[in-house]
Amino acid sequence: MTGSASDAHSIPMTEARAALRDVVSGIVQLVRTIPDPGVPCIGSWRAGDVAAHLSHVLRVDTDAIAERPLPSATITKAGADELTERLLAEDSQRIPAVLAERIDALFQEFDKIASQSRATLVTWLQGARIPPSAVACHLLEECLVHGHDMATATNKPWSIKRDHALLVIEGAVLPIANALPPTAFVNQERAQSFRVRIDLRLRGGNRNHVVITNGSLTWDPGVVSNVDVHVSADPGALLLVFMGRQGMWKPLLTGRAMAWGRRPWKLVRALGVLAPV
Repeated sequence: MTGSASDAHSIPMTEARAALRDVVSGIVQLVRTIPDPGVPCIGSWRAGDVAAHLSHVLRVDTDAIAERPLPSATITKAGADELTERLLAEDSQRIPAVLAERIDALFQEFDKIASQSRATLVTWLQGARIPPSAVACHLLEECLVHGHDMATATNKPWSIKRDHALLVIEGAVLPIANALPPTAFVNQERAQSFRVRIDLRLRGGNRNHVVITNGSLTWDPGVVSNVDVHVSADPGALLLVFMGRQGMWKPLLTGRAMAWGRRPWKLVRALGVLAPV
């Protein structure tokens, strides 16, 4: 991965905290009103599992910005799955009202520590050194995506604001990708010798240069030439595509994304080899 976490675009912590306060209040209300924790949600997880998982993310991210010890984990799809399943197995609580109060209390602790943090970089999972605001934006990502999961499963309304999704992509995905090994977010079996250069234009945000080459991903701010495909996308739509919650065709057909260039078909293959965690 080119660059370093300290070189990556850093979001002001005050901005990340404000977004989190907005989203977490909605998460707490959503979890509190889950009618049945056993309702199927995402994959093999039930709604109660997703709520419990969110509380675990809050605990880990709070420990990260507090510079406390973190669980051992390798940040690949398989490694992240192993950690989340282990934490779920160790926690039997699935009652929505109890989990809602837990999430609220954990967020209050996170927000207090975040407000006092003066560190330039903190240690995250797998020893990644990232800005504290990137930890906050990662937590925002988990809340936005899993809020979408629980709301969809329980037929509740849930919206992802453009500026919140932009914070996730520019404030979490980019610095975390820069801090981890370049193979972390790529499915090695699917990637093989695949190569693509993407000019990613986030609506309301920056342009980014995304390259997948032989199983490695680089993602840096900036404008480059000689790309295979140009993409203009609404950050909220892109977030759901990137996290596997919807296919690319829906945003393309509704105008929330556009793709053009010398080899636009490579975008579909690129999405197939990415392995978000």
